[in-house]
Amino acid sequence: MQLETISSISTPVGEGAIAIVRLSGVDAVEIADRLYKGAKSLSSVDSHTINYGHIMDPDTQESVEEVMVAIMRAPRTYTREDIVEINCHGGIHTVNRVLQLTLKHGARMAEPGEFTKRAFLNGRIDLSQAEGVMDFIRSKTTEASKVANQQMQGRLKSYVEDLRQSILNILAQVEVNIDYPEYDDVEEATTEFLQEESRKVKQEIEKLLKSSTQGRILREGLSTVIIGKPNVGKSSLLNYLIQDNKAIVTDVAGTTRDILEEYVNVNGIPLKLIDTAGIRDTDDIVEKIGVERSRQALKEAELILYVLNNNEPLTNEDVEILDSMADQNVISIVNKLDLEAELDVEDLKSRYPGMSIVKTSIINSTGVDELEDRIAGLFFEGEIQSVDSTYVSNNRHIHLLEQAISAISDAIESAEMDVPVDIVQIDLVKTWELLGEVIGEDVSEQLIDQLFSQFCLGK
Repeated sequence: MQLETISSISTPVGEGAIAIVRLSGVDAVEIADRLYKGAKSLSSVDSHTINYGHIMDPDTQESVEEVMVAIMRAPRTYTREDIVEINCHGGIHTVNRVLQLTLKHGARMAEPGEFTKRAFLNGRIDLSQAEGVMDFIRSKTTEASKVANQQMQGRLKSYVEDLRQSILNILAQVEVNIDYPEYDDVEEATTEFLQEESRKVKQEIEKLLKSSTQGRILREGLSTVIIGKPNVGKSSLLNYLIQDNKAIVTDVAGTTRDILEEYVNVNGIPLKLIDTAGIRDTDDIVEKIGVERSRQALKEAELILYVLNNNEPLTNEDVEILDSMADQNVISIVNKLDLEAELDVEDLKSRYPGMSIVKTSIINSTGVDELEDRIAGLFFEGEIQSVDSTYVSNNRHIHLLEQAISAISDAIESAEMDVPVDIVQIDLVKTWELLGEVIGEDVSEQLIDQLFSQFCLGK
């Protein structure tokens, strides 16, 4: 079945140097040719060429835009369909006129993610690669973009296909047992082989799942709360890390009344930094709301940067807050080293022996590099292996891999209990099917529509 030709603006909305209207489908070249006036008809030019001309309104013969039109014929295109990209000047009005003309003369408005959806439906990429496209667009650090790019290039696909092939090899051995049940030595060999090989597959799936925490951090960012009493340097730390003055910094306690969020790159790790109101008892109604929000953000944080003032002794309030964070990832920052020391750091170490402590002077740019190294070390053992590692970050993938581990564990347990191999085979087939869903084998149309609806329009 031939799909309708679709059209959309593929560049961000707003003024810019260039804006692109993209068409994809069997009539893409013909529709563009109806609107184009240049040295040659677009239907006669070579594939993968760019052609200078004008977009004309066929009804009025008015010249709408001066353009460069790229022609890419199937199957060597992103969607494996004919694709036309009309490069316009980056004005909002004219590019919309070009889009409307393509719609008026035979194209349909593309749905969000429909170009990538067609690449999937036409077999150019699998579902994990399609999801990698969205991760690549949304990546916030170089390392995150590398991981997403690897998924786009099929690293996860290859890993999963190897696992599925291993399961097929096990199933082939099981079939031997089913076909030749009269040979006891074959049954014994098959059972031993099944257990041994199934454990190997399970270990590989577990290895993949272990990367999920790191992968999700690279994909979504590490939810990080900067917390502490008023006027200890929380907002100054936030501004230093993001190299901007987004937070208001004053010497007046209680200046930050609400939660501020900002993404920052720390040694390749995207931190979703949350600057909070200083936690203290207050009668100010607005500040009190901010303090309650700070306490809630504290409970939900994956990393807590607790800022202390080197110029003030540890208080009961500090101890209460630090005690409440005993089961969380905390780095205590002793700030304002440029001032006279009143805080007993040795006492802090003895109270919380497992907690990481970093000394800083934000005003003098001291100690921040060490802080960044500590953050990287806490979650990635100091280094992100984005080149050689396969990271899983997608919640759908994680859920399917967890189900696959459960299914193959059932198979191993059944084999150990001498359950007939044809029964064990059922759980192995289930594992194989679940792994297939990761890369888009046998997925529902509803799921496909849901996934691609999250893409930006024009992609």
